[in-house]
Amino acid sequence: MTGSPALRRLGLLTPALVTIAVLVGVPLTLLFWISLLQKGGSSGVDWASVPSLANYIRLVWEEDFDGTMILNTSYLVILLRSILQAAVTTGLSLLFGLPVALWMAGLSRGQRDLMLLLITIPFWTNLLVRNYAWLIILREDGWFSQMVDFISPVGPIQLLYNDLAVVIGLTYSFLPFMILPLYAVFEKFDWRLLEAAHDLGAPRSRAIRRVLIPIAMPGIAAGSLLVFIPCLGAFVTPALLGGGKTLMLGNIIQMQFGASRNWPFGATLAVVLLSLMLIAMVTMAIWRNRRVR
Repeated sequence: MTGSPALRRLGLLTPALVTIAVLVGVPLTLLFWISLLQKGGSSGVDWASVPSLANYIRLVWEEDFDGTMILNTSYLVILLRSILQAAVTTGLSLLFGLPVALWMAGLSRGQRDLMLLLITIPFWTNLLVRNYAWLIILREDGWFSQMVDFISPVGPIQLLYNDLAVVIGLTYSFLPFMILPLYAVFEKFDWRLLEAAHDLGAPRSRAIRRVLIPIAMPGIAAGSLLVFIPCLGAFVTPALLGGGKTLMLGNIIQMQFGASRNWPFGATLAVVLLSLMLIAMVTMAIWRNRRVR
């Protein structure tokens, strides 16, 4: 290819840019445009309606019987619940995933390969089937529920159809996304650094906090994003294990595009969800850049 380096670079980037524009840019633009329209008839969208921010206003305000606008916190509660559930799931995944990845890194090559196989086996099964398995485990007459009730000093504990069941299901579903990035970091970790910290008098807790954790931060950041972002849009696990009592943002979006057939409001919720994901990614990128400096 002849011409300046800038033209050659543009020529090489053009196929990728066109692909991104067609597969990502066009759908997102259409989604945002639909969020500005009004609910239609059988199609779900009134394409002839005047674009407005009415659907975004509906997230916080609703019209009363006399026409006045009153505060409606229902969707804000669901939004905050989604963020909280995703944050708790990310924290639990880190709590369980960090020691597992650290332990795997200390195994022999064959043992590490076996553990990687065992961790990825759940991905061979559909997510819906795995959640139904937890539905059986956590039900009132299930063996796990009976064991918890037996050791509980406060009486029977409801394990199903609540926030606890949703957190358990989400943590189980997304735990491998935390373990694998951490393992990729620990696999290349030089264990002589910990030995040097011990030789210099650092106790085990300080060696982990000052040596191991800083080195593992790239894996922690990557794993946190891989867990937090999908959890925000999860709807299968809350629908099954939450029993319709613990709704998250993904459930409301599915309802709007499904039974309610209110595509504009569903698109509005989807735009809000995408915005939250973008904020999370930008925040993590800014934090990493500041840490590198």
